[in-house]
Amino acid sequence: MPLPSPSLTTAPLAKNWLRFTPEGMFELQSGKVELGQGITAALTQIACNALGINANQITWVAGDTRYSPDEGFTAGSQSIEVGGQAWQRVGDIVRSHFAAAATQAMGCQIGDLELRAGTFHGTFGRQSTYHQLAQELSVAWEALRVDTENPVLVSIPTELVQVSRSDLWLKFTGDGFIHDRLLPDMWHARILRGPHPQSSATHWPLEQLEKLKGVERVLVKHEFVALIGRDEGALISAHARARQMIAWNVPTLPQQQPTDVLLPKMERHSSIAVHQAGKDNEGHQTRIKSHRLRRQYSRPFIAHASIGPACALASPVEGGGIHVWSHSQGVFKLRDQIAQALKLSAHQVVVMHAPGAGCYGHNGADDVAFDAAFIAQTWGIHVRVQWSREDELTVSPMGAASLVDIEASLDTEGHIQRWHVQVWSPTHLNRPGWGEGIQLLGAWSALPDVYPPKPQDVPLPTGGGLRNAVPAYDVGELTVEHHFLISSPVRVSALRSLGAHANVFAIESLMDELSDISGQDPLTFRLKHLSDPRARQVIQKVADMSNWHERGEAGSGTGYGMAYARYKNKAGYFALVAQVDVSERVKVRKIWACVDAGQVVHPDGLRNQIEGGILQAISWSLHESVRWNEQGVSSHDWENYPILSFLDVPQLDIQLVEDPSNPYLGSGEVATGPCAGALGNAVAHALGVRARHLPLSPDNLILAMNQTDEPNQI
Repeated sequence: MPLPSPSLTTAPLAKNWLRFTPEGMFELQSGKVELGQGITAALTQIACNALGINANQITWVAGDTRYSPDEGFTAGSQSIEVGGQAWQRVGDIVRSHFAAAATQAMGCQIGDLELRAGTFHGTFGRQSTYHQLAQELSVAWEALRVDTENPVLVSIPTELVQVSRSDLWLKFTGDGFIHDRLLPDMWHARILRGPHPQSSATHWPLEQLEKLKGVERVLVKHEFVALIGRDEGALISAHARARQMIAWNVPTLPQQQPTDVLLPKMERHSSIAVHQAGKDNEGHQTRIKSHRLRRQYSRPFIAHASIGPACALASPVEGGGIHVWSHSQGVFKLRDQIAQALKLSAHQVVVMHAPGAGCYGHNGADDVAFDAAFIAQTWGIHVRVQWSREDELTVSPMGAASLVDIEASLDTEGHIQRWHVQVWSPTHLNRPGWGEGIQLLGAWSALPDVYPPKPQDVPLPTGGGLRNAVPAYDVGELTVEHHFLISSPVRVSALRSLGAHANVFAIESLMDELSDISGQDPLTFRLKHLSDPRARQVIQKVADMSNWHERGEAGSGTGYGMAYARYKNKAGYFALVAQVDVSERVKVRKIWACVDAGQVVHPDGLRNQIEGGILQAISWSLHESVRWNEQGVSSHDWENYPILSFLDVPQLDIQLVEDPSNPYLGSGEVATGPCAGALGNAVAHALGVRARHLPLSPDNLILAMNQTDEPNQI
C-alpha cells in the first residue's frame, strides 16, 4: 500500500509529529499553517479522533522550523489532502502501537480496550494513559516509524470529538495577527522602495532622511535603505515624507494594453504542444462537423491586495543566529533562503509562523521576513518591519496574466469532436526555494551578488499557467499548447489557483457559447459531455438549487450563469450558478454552489473556504487589474486598485456532498475558476452580449458591446 501522504517521507518518525509533555499534554506538530482557512481546527480534529484524545488536552505547534515536520508549502489545496492524510496515518499507528502496549501492561486483549481522553481502559477497572505507557516504551517510541507502507492497525471504541476554531477570538479582539506581536526592546522599520520591484533611487538624500521626525537610524546597504525608530506612528509619517524626496529610475515597461494584445507580443521561452490526447468521440467519428468556433479569453495581472500589509519580526540570538516570525506559507524554504542570503547555516535561522492577513499565494510575507532578518543581523536589534499599502500593491508578487485561445468543433448532433487550447502566460511560480537562486526582494537590493533567478514553470497535469487547461469534459481530440513567456512587466508568482482562474473562465465561457450555437441548454450540454458521476452530481445539484430551468430569456438585464470544474482535474469537484443584474455595472445578487471534497472533516471550515474563495473570485472577476505606466505600477492604492466591497457581497447558498467513504480532496481553490466562468456566462445571459476579457468592468462591457464577433466556421 503506498504512503497516503508525501509528508511521511520527510518526517518518518512518530516523534516528528507528537510529543508527550511533562504536564500531561499532547503537543501536536504540523507543517501546514493557518492562513485563515481554518485548517488548524480540521487537522486537530483528525489527530484527536485518531489518537482518542480531547481538544483540551493538546497544544498545537505549526510552521516552526525547530519542531514542526517539513511539509513544504501550505498551498495547492493540500492541507487536508496531504497534511490531514499524514496525521490520520500518524494517529492510527500511534494508537495501535500504544494499544498493544496497553494490553501487555493490563493483561487483556485488544478487544477488551476502550480509549477515552487519552486513557486506555481494560478489564477489571484497569487503565493506563499514553503518558504512562510512553515512559515504559521510551526506546521503542524514539524509533517508531509512521512511513511503513503496510502497518498493522487496530480499531478501538472511542468518543469522536468536534473541534471548533481556536484562532478567531484573538483575531476578533485585536491580538491574533503577526501585526499585533511585540518583542522586548523592539524597534520599528520601514523600507524605502520605488514604484516597481526593479526601480532604484537616482540619489539617496541621507542627511534629509536622518533629520525626519521619528527616524532614529538609517540603514543603507547598496540599494536597501531602511528607516528605523521606536515610534511606529512617527515612522509611518516619516516614511511617507521620505518617498516624496526621492526620484526613481524605473525600468522600461511595455505600454499598458489589453491582455489579449500585450501577451502575444512578449518574449517567449517556448511554444510547444504539451498535451495531446484522445480522438474524435467514439461513435461520432463519421459525423460531419457542423460548427468550428474559435474564441479568446483573458485575465489581467492581479494583486494579492491583502487587507493587512506584509509584516515580520526578527531577533538576533547568541552565536550569530536569527529568529524570525513570519506569515510565510513555506517556513522551511524561507529559512533556507534567509540562511543562504545571510551566509548562515540553516540551523542558525529559526522561522516561526504567525498568522497574517489572508493572501493564498506568494505575497510579500517572505520578502518582509528577509527585511527584518537583515536589519536584525546587521544592527543586532529586535525589529518589526511592516510594508506600506503602496509596497503591497507595487513590489510584491502579482498573479500572472493569461490569454487563452480555444478552438472547438461540434458535430451535427451537438457533440464536441475536437478541442485545441493555447495559453500565453508568464510563470505563476517564483516562490522562495522554487528552483535555483534567491527569491527575496530585499536580498536583490542589499546584497551585490544576489540577482533574481530565471523564471521557471511546471508541466501538466499540475501546471502553472496550464493548471486546469485540460477541460473536465469529454471533448474528443484534445491538444494543449503552451506559450511560456519569460518576461513580465510586473513581478509575478503564485496566486490562489494559479492559471486555473483564467483557464476555467475560458473553458466554461466557450461551453456556453458552444451550447448556444448548437441550440442546447447549457446544463444539458455540460451533462452530455460529462461521464464522471461525481461531476454530474454537483452540476445537477446546483441546477436544482437555483431553479435553473426558470432562469428566463437572455437580454433582460438579469442573468444566470453556470460553470463547473474539478480543481487540478484531481481535487475537489465544484459547480456554481450566479445570478447578476447588469445596468451601469455588474451586481452579483446570489450564488448557489455545490462542492464534493470527498470525506468532509470540518463542514463549517469547508463552507468558510468556499465562501471566501467565491468572494475573492468575484472581486478578481469584476474589479481587479494591475495598472502601470512609465513611472511604474500605478494601481498603488485602493482608489486605483478597487476590490469587492462589503456592500456588494451577495447572498450565498453552499451545499456540501458528504461521503465518508471517499478520500479527502483539496478544496481551498476549487471556487475561483468556476466563479469567474459563471459570472461571465451570467453577464452574457443578462446582456445578450459576451464579454471575454476580465475584469467584467463597465469599460470592458462597453468594449464587448461595441465589438463584432468573427462568424462561426462551418
